[in-house]
Amino acid sequence: MPPASTKAAATSASADTRLSPGAPGYRRLSLALFAAGLATFALLYSTQALLPAISAEFGATASAASWTVSAATGALALCVLPLSALSERFGRRAMMTASLTVAVAVALLVPLAPNLESLIVLRALQGAALAGLPASAMAYLAEEVRPKALVAAIGLFVAGNSIGGMSGRLVTGWVAQLWGWRAGLAAVGLTSLLCALVFRALLPKARHFTPGTLNPKALASTVRGHLSDPLLVRLYVIGALFMTVFGAVYTVIGYRLVEAPFSLPQGVIGSIFLVYLVGTVSSAAAGKLVGRLGRRGALYLAVSTTAAGLLLSLADSLAAVLAGLVLITAGFFAGHAVASSSVSRTAKTGRAQASALYQSAYYLGSSAGGTLGAVAFHAGGWAGTVLIGLVAVLGVVSVTLYGSLSARTQARRLQLAAS
Repeated sequence: MPPASTKAAATSASADTRLSPGAPGYRRLSLALFAAGLATFALLYSTQALLPAISAEFGATASAASWTVSAATGALALCVLPLSALSERFGRRAMMTASLTVAVAVALLVPLAPNLESLIVLRALQGAALAGLPASAMAYLAEEVRPKALVAAIGLFVAGNSIGGMSGRLVTGWVAQLWGWRAGLAAVGLTSLLCALVFRALLPKARHFTPGTLNPKALASTVRGHLSDPLLVRLYVIGALFMTVFGAVYTVIGYRLVEAPFSLPQGVIGSIFLVYLVGTVSSAAAGKLVGRLGRRGALYLAVSTTAAGLLLSLADSLAAVLAGLVLITAGFFAGHAVASSSVSRTAKTGRAQASALYQSAYYLGSSAGGTLGAVAFHAGGWAGTVLIGLVAVLGVVSVTLYGSLSARTQARRLQLAAS
């Protein structure tokens, strides 16, 4: 006869009405958030593969043109926390829908920008609109999906990010080669409109959301609580540093490949972003990595892979550069999936704010990486950009190692107290 504790656990599991793989609605939820993730990254980084063409039309330097990316990610970072607070009051589903709708509407105006300044302003508005989606999506999954399936569900959302980043750059690259960069941006806008319609049609209604009140004092208290949690702070820093590497590399790579010894055309440069498919696999596999290696072990593997890719990309060989990008992409998306899912599991209250703080740090890292990477490229070529990435990688190792040492110290203290 099974013990009472086993019976209680079985009863608790059967009473849990949250979704898990195989349950009705789980597939619809996964596909809906995959579409949302695809649209988010396609829109957010839509100008990244086009930076050399934008520089040529407006007579702008790499660092100036990079602001069409950094303005979007920076605005998202600044707006994600207040919009996540609104999602606590009006619901995750409503916030995600409104966010995606406004972002798509702005995307249809972006190709009409008459100069670089107005393009940067529109991109900032687009980033601010998209801010309501990532944190709300993480909180929605944490509320609607069972804990054991959470890493896999978030991994699929992140995989949608990687597909969106890849397809957006691929589409813009080839369309821009044929009809110009404005047509490329218009194509991304129309594709994202289709994704928004799929998202709205498939996303199940929230069954475990409890509306809160818009209380600034309570919000400030929740934020302070999250920022006083050492584990959450380490995860925020790790997300920012990973994204610094990624933002620097992918903002600058187009400029490197358009120059000698590669001298690649715009369409081929856009096709380089097919390596994002590696990110789809590595982010979706993050749950298995954590199961085998633990969270810190998975982060060490991700950061080692990223560092190896940075060093390999220094070679003046297209094959070596592509192999380096594959490793950088695999390491980044695995690390991001592990860190972001750990935030959702660590925060017991105010999950939207916890995810929002992670997203703020993450996209501030992207904005900083894009700008610093472009400045470093202007000063020292690709080696300068790689140096920025390696410094960020060293930061991830340092923070993760500090967490490991802190955990061991805490365990020893507990053992001494118990004895």
